Amino acid sequence: MAQRTRVELIDDIDGRRADETVDFILDGVSYEIDLSKENAETLREELRAYIENARRQAGRKLRATTGKAFRRTPGAQLAAARERNQRIRTWAKANDFYVSDIGRIPDRILAAFEKHEAEEPGADKSSKPRSRKRAG
Repeated sequence: MAQRTRVELIDDIDGRRADETVDFILDGVSYEIDLSKENAETLREELRAYIENARRQAGRKLRATTGKAFRRTPGAQLAAARERNQRIRTWAKANDFYVSDIGRIPDRILAAFEKHEAEEPGADKSSKPRSRKRAG
C-alpha cells in the first residue's frame, strides 16, 4: 500500500501556517524556529541593527544569492530534519517521555535521545535502550 506523508510547518510564535525555518546562533547555541513570512521578517527587522553593527565570523551565508543569511534552503535539509524529529518522537514515546506530535521537541528529550545514540550507535533508534546486566 502506498502512503504519502505531508509535513506542514506551524509557526512557533502564533500557531498559524509557517513558511520557513529560520536558523540562528546566539551565545554559541544554534536555534531554529518555524515562522510565517510576516514573523520571519519581524525577526529579521528586530535583529537588523545588531547584525549591521556586529563583526562577521568566518562562515558562509546559507542563501548568499538572496541576501538573507538566516533562511534555510528547502528540500533535503528540511526533509532530513523532519525525519530525525520523527525518529526522536518515536524513541521518546517508547521511553515514556511525553512529546507532542508537532512543535518543538523539549531540550531534555533531545539530550536524552542524543545520549542514547552516543551510548548505542548501532542500535535501532526507535527502540527502548536495552538494560545491561552486570557481569559477575
